[in-house]
Amino acid sequence: MLGELLAQSLIAWRLDGTVRNSSDGSVLLACKGTDIRVQPAAPDLPFRWMVTINDRTRGAISLIAVLRAVRTALDPDYAANRARIAFPRVPS
Repeated sequence: MLGELLAQSLIAWRLDGTVRNSSDGSVLLACKGTDIRVQPAAPDLPFRWMVTINDRTRGAISLIAVLRAVRTALDPDYAANRARIAFPRVPS
């Protein structure tokens, strides 16, 4: 399912690349001269996924974090938006 999510994400982001599932359970993605590997993290790590982008590995706590790391690596002009929730101050 992760491979399909990444393949559909490339389409949504209008990027040409290839996504394939590896026999060891990881997903390999190649796009714009960048090689990305996403695999489940070891059980003793505080992350769910490990994302390797051009030989640099870092942890991701969720699929959202995986998608953000992949998109940022493939589209340098992408400006990640984080949700912000604000409440008006109430005089005490």
